[in-house]
Amino acid sequence: MGLAPFLPTHSTRIFRRYQDLTSFRLYIRHYATQPESGALKRKKVWVSADAAVQDVKSGDIVLSGGFGLCGTPETLITALSRRTGVHGLTAVSNNAGSSDLGLVKLMKSGQLDKLIISYLGGNKYLERMYLDGKMSLELVPQGTLVERMRAHGAGIPAFFTPTGASTTVETGGIPIRFKAGGFKEGILIPGNKKEYRDFNGKRYIMEPAIAGDVAFIHAWKADEAGNLMFRHVANNYNNAMARNAQLVIAEAEEIVPIGSLPPNAVHVPGIFVDRVVQATEPKGFDIIATAPPPGTTGGPSPEELLEKSTRRRIAKRAAQELRDGFYVNLGVGIPTLVTEYLRPGIKIWLQSENGILGMGPFPTEDQVDLDITNAGKETVTLLPGASVFDSTDSFGMIRGGHMDVAILGAMQVSQAGDIANFMIPGKLVKGIGGAMDLVSNPDKTKVIVAMEHCAKDGGPKIMQECSLPLTGARAVSQIITELAVFDVDRSGGNLTLVEVAKGVTVEEVQAKTACDFKVSDNLGQM
Repeated sequence: MGLAPFLPTHSTRIFRRYQDLTSFRLYIRHYATQPESGALKRKKVWVSADAAVQDVKSGDIVLSGGFGLCGTPETLITALSRRTGVHGLTAVSNNAGSSDLGLVKLMKSGQLDKLIISYLGGNKYLERMYLDGKMSLELVPQGTLVERMRAHGAGIPAFFTPTGASTTVETGGIPIRFKAGGFKEGILIPGNKKEYRDFNGKRYIMEPAIAGDVAFIHAWKADEAGNLMFRHVANNYNNAMARNAQLVIAEAEEIVPIGSLPPNAVHVPGIFVDRVVQATEPKGFDIIATAPPPGTTGGPSPEELLEKSTRRRIAKRAAQELRDGFYVNLGVGIPTLVTEYLRPGIKIWLQSENGILGMGPFPTEDQVDLDITNAGKETVTLLPGASVFDSTDSFGMIRGGHMDVAILGAMQVSQAGDIANFMIPGKLVKGIGGAMDLVSNPDKTKVIVAMEHCAKDGGPKIMQECSLPLTGARAVSQIITELAVFDVDRSGGNLTLVEVAKGVTVEEVQAKTACDFKVSDNLGQM
């Protein structure tokens, strides 16, 4: 009789055969089993957001998820704004909301003392508060910000990144707070200077991890064990923040019993989440951008608009740099028009830094989904084959050089390929956003600047050296304007004029460019 009758059904057999000899080794391990009722003893669902935020205290660092108003934990923010005795808070987020939504509520209630964010955008209220010296503001590149939070959650105190090297992020040149009376009175708290180091001939700066006391998270679904699922682009910063703070509170659109969420669909395991509440505030939105219904006629075509729009002529020329199958990130402004002028047969994968690869056009009115937005906070669609992910993965793609091309606008570009496009000191503070990350790996990702040749006051934007704070040093490989196309020798630090627009002379380009440049022997026409 063989061994089979004596083997427990859960045992493992390992057979080792040596010529005509077969030997058996039997390994048996007994596992404890947990009674089904045991899993239900630590339910994390709280009766209300007001109850869940009672442990937030003055001086806390509060992480708040969302990108624009997509995935913003509005219910939790609103509950905290009612606790007016809590003050001196530092809030960490991609941006601070808009109008009266998002973290603006905590600023207007007098509870916020400092913001650590990537982008102010068009939030004139917060911009004015900062410039008037009424609040502290630490601007951080978007990818660096999410990585600083991911790092703490993974037990990493600091890391080196190329993003922001040789810019004001490295030197601490962006003040955190101005004196009472504002910009004209001087700096109260200077920016944080960063340590730098060279690896393989490239400059990197050290960024410290951010440790949150409390994290406010917005989820699509949560179960009673704290497992979370996000929907589409609402994943963004929520994923990394949920893994970071000492106290993690998640609001969910739907709370389900344990066992209802497929394990493969869980984005954040319950071990990271302490409290779950029902989301009750309506879902906010920034910009509902829509396309006309199919079959709608009327209005000029993109080609018909070319003659009247220098911006569109720039976009059309930039589109010629794209090849079939390219992975591409398009900045705001002129770059957003590029897709309207792709050559026949060219299909590209558009990446949006808030968490989309395979971004499609604006939706029709019946297709609008507030959880599918682009980096400009506009509603968009997803193409077949698209994928969505959190901000950590998004900036890993960007910083790691996995994108083929990034096309950006700029305020200034130098002859060496330095780019400045995020602030005018004392006047305009839009924020860094994802631009510093997008230009951080120019050896692998071609960076193209698409911009008008001169500023609104007629001054040149192509300079010997940028006078505005840099977004990136020696990052741009090509400059495209309505007058000309330049190739940039980033290592040599000089420009070559390779094309001029129809009717434009080299002399005109020289007159409107504030640096010397070479002229190609094969000068072409745009």
